[in-house]
Amino acid sequence: MSVYCKVLEFEDQLIEWRRELHQFPELSFEEFRTSERVMEILQAMEHINIEKGVGTPTSIIATISTGEGPTVALRADMDALPIQEQTNTPYESQNPGVMHACGHDAHTAILLGAAKVLSDLVETESWKGTIKLIFQPAEEAQDEHGLSGSPYLLQAGVYDKVEAAFALHMCPWKKSGQLLINDGFSMANVDEFEATIYATGGHGGYPEKSTDPIWMLSLVLPGLYGIISRRIAAAEKGVISVGEIRSGNATNIIPAKTSIRGTIRSYTPAIRDQLERELHQVFQMVHSLGGEYQLNVSRGEPALYNDPYLNQIVRHSVRKIQKHIDVFEEAFGMGGEDFGYVSQKLPATMFFLGCALDEGYSRDLHTPVFDIDESSFVLGVAILVESAIVRTKQTII
Repeated sequence: MSVYCKVLEFEDQLIEWRRELHQFPELSFEEFRTSERVMEILQAMEHINIEKGVGTPTSIIATISTGEGPTVALRADMDALPIQEQTNTPYESQNPGVMHACGHDAHTAILLGAAKVLSDLVETESWKGTIKLIFQPAEEAQDEHGLSGSPYLLQAGVYDKVEAAFALHMCPWKKSGQLLINDGFSMANVDEFEATIYATGGHGGYPEKSTDPIWMLSLVLPGLYGIISRRIAAAEKGVISVGEIRSGNATNIIPAKTSIRGTIRSYTPAIRDQLERELHQVFQMVHSLGGEYQLNVSRGEPALYNDPYLNQIVRHSVRKIQKHIDVFEEAFGMGGEDFGYVSQKLPATMFFLGCALDEGYSRDLHTPVFDIDESSFVLGVAILVESAIVRTKQTII
């Protein structure tokens, strides 16, 4: 029996797991109920060694080994977002202000499905080696140390002997039975900047007697937005967005300072460095306007780099499962993904799994109405399992 057919036998269980997780979402580093439930489900399976709390208190590492051979990792994230759900489904979030609006509940259910299939295949000797199932917390947010879940697991040695890592992400802009696969850089470096412009401030009726940080910022902003359109090659991917401006507290007082915060997104290390340099150059005009400034850039998760050979394994697995599946070769956009930390350290790849509901309107990631076509789960499980097994065999694709 094929892997796909094996998964079809417990499709209802996959959906049940996902809906249960969806009803009780938890924020980054707070996935205590989620990890306990994952542990309970895994403990009912055979041939699995389970570790909890490696790197972070809520991580779960499940290992299935058939002896000497390569070690391959399959990873899913478990955390939710601070969003009030507005789907009105029977399985809507029961935790006010918290929602699985990025599909991590589905990722977790799919990885549980992979664990079930792999544990059932142990005695068939379908592969030789070790497959690690990594249930990772905190993909969406960083803690006070500026770290999300992946760096903690890397520091704890979870990936030390791993030769290849696979992951998937739900894709609500593609239909079930469709995939996005992309070689090389596929999601963005995500950095943040924060700047403060200092001036003298003064009376609103006598602006000529003071220096005005708001006026200075009004001249800085066109230069900031012009970095992408005039300083970065059109073929390169880069975005600078301002998300917050703060200044003043009265209508008749010119404030003494103005602050601004935003994000910088890019694909390649070279453009990442260039954008930071250009940002510093733009703010230098503040000096010629009679002010001072302080600018800090905080580097966040690195761009996701998809290993081309591992992508070939994914494509091979897709063709083996169902030949009519539509595979789109395109990058995933300017969103961030902390699996990028893993792809910096070892060969890794992530594919996007189509899951759009056929309703005629969008249920995008990170929105209160996000939801998915659960019939996509079987394909997701099958691709992960087939890809992991192929990689353990070190077959040339």
